[in-house]
Amino acid sequence: MTPEPTNTEAIRVITRFEASNGIPDQMRADVRMLGALLGQVLRESGTAGLYEDVERLRLATIQAADADNDEAFERAASIADSFTIERADEVARAFTCYFHLVNLAEEHQRVRILRERAGQPDRPTSSGAPAHAPDTVATAFARLSEEIGEEAARERLAALRFHPVFTAHPTEARRRAVSGSIRRLAELLTQNDAASPEGAEQHRAHRRMLEEIDTLWRTAPLRAQKPSPTDEVRTVMGVFDETLFTTVPHVYRRIDDELRGEDSGSGAPVVPAFVRVGSWVGGDRDGNPFVTASVTREAAKIASEHVLLGLERAVERIGRTLTLDDADTPASTEVTAIWQSFADRHPELAADIAKRSPSEPHRRVMLALVHRIHATRVEEDGGYAVPDELLADLHAVQDSLVAAGARRHGYGGVQHLIWQVETYGFHLTELEVRQHAQVHAKALAELDAGGELSEQTEEVLDVFRAVAEIQQRYGLRAAGRYVVSFTQSAADLAAVHKLADYALGADAPVLDVVPLFETFADLQAAPGILAEVVQFPEFRARLAATDNRLEVMLGYSDSSKDVGPVAANLALYEAQRDIAQWAVDAGIQLTLFHGRGGALGRGGGPANSAILAQPPHSVDGRFKLTEQGEVIFARYGEPAIAMRHIDQVAAATLLASSPTIEKRNSGAAERFASVAKVMDVASRDRFFSLVGADGFAPWFATVTPMEEIGLLALGSRPARRGLSVESLEDLRAIPWVFAWTQARINLAGWFGLGSALEAVGDEQALLAAYREWPVLRTMIDNVAMSLAKTDERIARQYLALGDRDDLAQIVLDELRLTREWVIRLTGGDGLLVNKPILQRAVQLRTPYVDALSLLQLRALRALRSAPAQPDADPDLQRLLLLSVSGVAAGLQNTG
Repeated sequence: MTPEPTNTEAIRVITRFEASNGIPDQMRADVRMLGALLGQVLRESGTAGLYEDVERLRLATIQAADADNDEAFERAASIADSFTIERADEVARAFTCYFHLVNLAEEHQRVRILRERAGQPDRPTSSGAPAHAPDTVATAFARLSEEIGEEAARERLAALRFHPVFTAHPTEARRRAVSGSIRRLAELLTQNDAASPEGAEQHRAHRRMLEEIDTLWRTAPLRAQKPSPTDEVRTVMGVFDETLFTTVPHVYRRIDDELRGEDSGSGAPVVPAFVRVGSWVGGDRDGNPFVTASVTREAAKIASEHVLLGLERAVERIGRTLTLDDADTPASTEVTAIWQSFADRHPELAADIAKRSPSEPHRRVMLALVHRIHATRVEEDGGYAVPDELLADLHAVQDSLVAAGARRHGYGGVQHLIWQVETYGFHLTELEVRQHAQVHAKALAELDAGGELSEQTEEVLDVFRAVAEIQQRYGLRAAGRYVVSFTQSAADLAAVHKLADYALGADAPVLDVVPLFETFADLQAAPGILAEVVQFPEFRARLAATDNRLEVMLGYSDSSKDVGPVAANLALYEAQRDIAQWAVDAGIQLTLFHGRGGALGRGGGPANSAILAQPPHSVDGRFKLTEQGEVIFARYGEPAIAMRHIDQVAAATLLASSPTIEKRNSGAAERFASVAKVMDVASRDRFFSLVGADGFAPWFATVTPMEEIGLLALGSRPARRGLSVESLEDLRAIPWVFAWTQARINLAGWFGLGSALEAVGDEQALLAAYREWPVLRTMIDNVAMSLAKTDERIARQYLALGDRDDLAQIVLDELRLTREWVIRLTGGDGLLVNKPILQRAVQLRTPYVDALSLLQLRALRALRSAPAQPDADPDLQRLLLLSVSGVAAGLQNTG
C-alpha cells in the first residue's frame, strides 16, 4: 500500500481542494476557524488518537475526491475498515459535527451577503428610478406593470397569496438539542464578525464557540425515542417563535419600502398580508395511528397559545412606545369609546393604566388591548371572540393616529401588528386534516351497515368533532381543510361530507374538501373527477360561499415512485394544464397545492424556478406547497434567509401569470410536445425495467439502508404502510427517496432521464428545448444537482451488497448515460458548471460525506453478512444510524 502522505503533503492537498472550490475568503476563514475549534475539542476529548484518526480519514477522502484518485479511495476505505467499532462510532460523530459546522458557515455566508446587499442603495436606472434586486416582488411588480398596466398589477398584488404548509414528515435527522446548539453558534459567529480582530470580544466569542462545539460533540446525535405528534408540533412552533412571527411583517414592510420609496410608512401600505401558513403537524393522520382527534385538538391549542402570547408581547411593546400627548395627538371618538368600554369592565386595571399613561390616550388603549389578548389566551371573561374584533380595534387606533397627524405611528408599528393579526389570526397555523380515502370507505361501510362501530371508525368521527370545536374556539381559518389522499373518484370526496353528517349532523364543521391526486393514473383522471364533484350539493354550497374558490392537491412523491421522475414531472405539468383549463372554463378560482418534499425525487429544488415553469392559469397569483423536515429550518430558521425566500417565491408567484410568461410556457409546451412524448415513453420503459424486475423490492432493501432508516427516531410516522418489503406499493415515498440518497445513488431524482434524452437523440433539438422550455430546463437543472451528490464509486459498493449484477448494471448504465446527457445540455466539462455557487457547496462536502458513507458501508456489510437472527448487533446498528444522520447533514436535502 502506498504510504500515507506527510503533514506537508496533507496541507497542500487540502489547500488545493479548497482553492478549486472557489470558497469566498470570509467563508473559508469561518470553516477553518470552526474546523480548528472542533479539532481542539477532539484533542481535548480524552480519547487518545481520535483527532489523528479523523485527520487520516479526512485527508484520504479529500485525496480521493481530487481528480478521482482510486488509490486514495481504496486507502480511505481501508482506514474506515481498520477502526474498531468504538472508534468508528467516534469518527462518525466527528464528521457529523463537522457537517453541522460547515452548514452553519455556509448559512452565515448567505446571511452576510444578504445583509450586505440590503445595506447597498439600489442602483438608478437610465430613467433615474431605482433598479430593484432581481427575483423580488418589487421587480416582479414593475415588470407586470409594464405588461398589463399599473392598476391591473396592483389588483394582482392585492390578491397575492403564498401558503407554505409545514409537515411532520420524518426527514429532519437532527435532534432539537443539536439545532439549538447550532443556533447559539450562529449568534456567536455574528458577534465574531462584529468584534475587533484579536480583541477581547473576539477572544470571548472564540472561547464561547469552543464551549458550544464541545456541547455539540458531547450531545448524543441520535434521539433515544421517536417524538410524539405533540413533540413535533412544539418543534415546528420553535420556527414561529424564533423567526416567522416577527419576520413576515418585515417582509411586507421591505416590499412596501421598495414599491413606495420615501412614502412608505406615511400612508396606507400597498402590500397585503399575503402569507398564510398551514400545518399538517397534528392533523395528518394518513398512515400515522398516533395522530388522533385529541392530538389535533392539542395541536390547535398549542399553536393558539404561541400566537396569542406573541401578539400580547408585540402589542405591549408597540403600545408602550405610543407616548403621544393628547394635546398634540388627540384620540378619536372611536378610540375613546374603546377605552371607556374597557374602563367600565375593569375599573381597577384601567385606573392603573391611566396612572402610568397620563394624557396618553393611544398608549392607554393599546395597553388595554394587551389585557384583552391575555384574557383571550387564558380563556377569561373580557377576551376577544374572534380575530376580527382585535383587528377592528387596531384599525381604530391606526385611523385615530392618522387623523391626529401621527401618520408614521399609525402606518409604522401599528401596521406591523395589523399585518401579524391578518397573517396569523388567533390560530397561527391553518391546521389541515389528511386521511386516506380507503379509511373513509371502511368507516362509511360500517356506519351504513349499522351495529357496533370499530375503534378506527369512532376515531374518524371524532376528528370532525375536533375540527368543529377548533373552528368554534379559534375561527374558521384555524381548521377546515380536509385533504383526501389517494383520491380516485368523486365518491372519495363526497365521503367526507357524509362522515361529517354522521358525526355531527346539522352542527358539522365548515369543510373545504381537498382532493390529493398522487399516482400517474389519478393525475390523468383529475379533471373528470373535479367536474363531477363540483355538482354535489355540499361542494356547490361551499363554492357559492367562497366566490368559487377550490383547492386541488398534487402529489409529487408517489407519482415519481409510480412511473419514475421524468414521466411524473411531465404528467404533473399536463395535469396542472388540464385542471387549470377546466377551472377557467368552469369559472373556478383554482389553487393548486403542491405536495413537494425537500429531495429532488419528491419535487424538491428551487421553488421560484418551478413556479415560473407552470402552465397558464395554474398559479394565478396563488402558490401553496408543503414544507418539511430539514427544509423548514433551512428556509425559515434564519430571519434574513426566510425574508429572502418568501420574497423570491412571492415574486415568482406574482410574475407567473404575466402574459409573457404564460405565452412562453404554453408555446414551449406545444413546440416540444413530440419531445415530451418520446421522453415520457422511454423513461417509463426504463424505470419499469428496473422496478418491475423479479426480486427488485428485496434487492432495494438489501443495497440501501432502507430497513435501518425505519429504526431512526426521526418522526412519529411509521416508515411504511405495511410490514413487508416484497412490494413497493406499501413503501412510503420518503424512505424510498431517503434510502437511495443514503446509498449515494439518488436514483429517485434522475433515473430514466438519460434513456429519455437518448431516445430523442437530436442534440440540437434538445439544446433548444433546454433553452426555451422551462419544464425541461428545471428538470435537467434539478437532476444535475442530484447527480452532483451521487458518487459512482460509493454507489458501486452499495449495489454490490445485493448480489444482482443485472440490476446493478441497469442502475450504473443509466447513471452514466444521464450524466453524459446532462453535461452536454448544460455545457462545460462537468456537472453544475453553470451554477458555480451550488457546485462549490456540493464539492466542499463530497469528501466528508464519502468518509461517512465508507463507515456506513462497513456497518451495512457486517449486518448483511451476519446470519439471520432476531436482534442485529446493536453496536453495528448504532454506527449505521450515526452515519445515516451524518450523511443527511452533509447532503442536506435528503427527504
